[in-house]
Amino acid sequence: MKKVFILIILLITTAAFAESGYHIINKIPIGGVGGWDLLSIDSSAHRLYISRSTHVMVIDTETNIIVGDITEMTGVHGIAIAPELNRGFISCGKTNTAVIFDLKTLKKIGQVKTGDNPDAILYEPASHWVFVFNGKSKDVTIFEAKTGLIVKTLALSGKPELAVTDNLGRVFVNLEDTNEVIELDSKKLDILKRYSIKPCVEPTGIAIDIEHNQIFSGCHNKIMTVLDIKLGKVTTTVPIGEGVDGGTFDAGTGLAFSSNGEGTLTIIHQSSGRFETEIIPTKKSARTMALDTVTHKIYLPAADFAQLPEAKTGAPKQHPLMIEDSFVILVVGNN
Repeated sequence: MKKVFILIILLITTAAFAESGYHIINKIPIGGVGGWDLLSIDSSAHRLYISRSTHVMVIDTETNIIVGDITEMTGVHGIAIAPELNRGFISCGKTNTAVIFDLKTLKKIGQVKTGDNPDAILYEPASHWVFVFNGKSKDVTIFEAKTGLIVKTLALSGKPELAVTDNLGRVFVNLEDTNEVIELDSKKLDILKRYSIKPCVEPTGIAIDIEHNQIFSGCHNKIMTVLDIKLGKVTTTVPIGEGVDGGTFDAGTGLAFSSNGEGTLTIIHQSSGRFETEIIPTKKSARTMALDTVTHKIYLPAADFAQLPEAKTGAPKQHPLMIEDSFVILVVGNN
């Protein structure tokens, strides 16, 4: 009888919750050519930064108008913002550099040499360090936000994906090929802890609930793991959509989100020890996102792609071509 009772408890730890009201409330047509990767929002300045392969587009989130474009880069992946320093930072994967720019003028003012294939980039406000995570060399380049001076290159023993900070000096990053989250100390400039997040496979998107000491990792086997930092272990998993590449947590609403390339947004809510989920339709290819912590709106880039002809046996894999001027930013909210 005891075993049956335990099984029932496990089965009901995740369930669908009452509708949150989130839905697509706007579509911002951007157009142009070229792919995209990560986004970043400066909520106080009402600016959305969008990576577009060779440049970063800047959108005013109050008017939804393009107000700037940072150009002449190659392999743009991520953008980090340091509002108190009037600095922004862009990772450029094909040139192994991080570009520093002025937030007011959007002019490039510096460049830092990184490891091989920089991808995710994070500003840590307690230390004023910038962390650039290099996918191919499997390390992190750490430099001073004010000066661009490199303070350390730290080996990670795994391929880093996206990262978050508790804003007090700790940085957490997914390792895609070892299925771990590692904790970095910005004071010691070293790895503090390594956490296995199995049964997760290939974690990418990541989010942090600072108040409850939880890390959410979006995994390619269509689950999101919930890591309790104090306990040092995964306490539960919840189902998400296919093709996750983004995660975020809204401290104002208590909701976690997973953006899935299949064309869904999974919303995760914790209530009385249970994690409940809701699925919002978005658009196929909307795999990354950014959260405005003031308005609680979520921005997801997406586009239309041409249908590929039927592949011949033994032929190399083809990738569909993006249809010109189909690029759009979906805005999801609950108003």
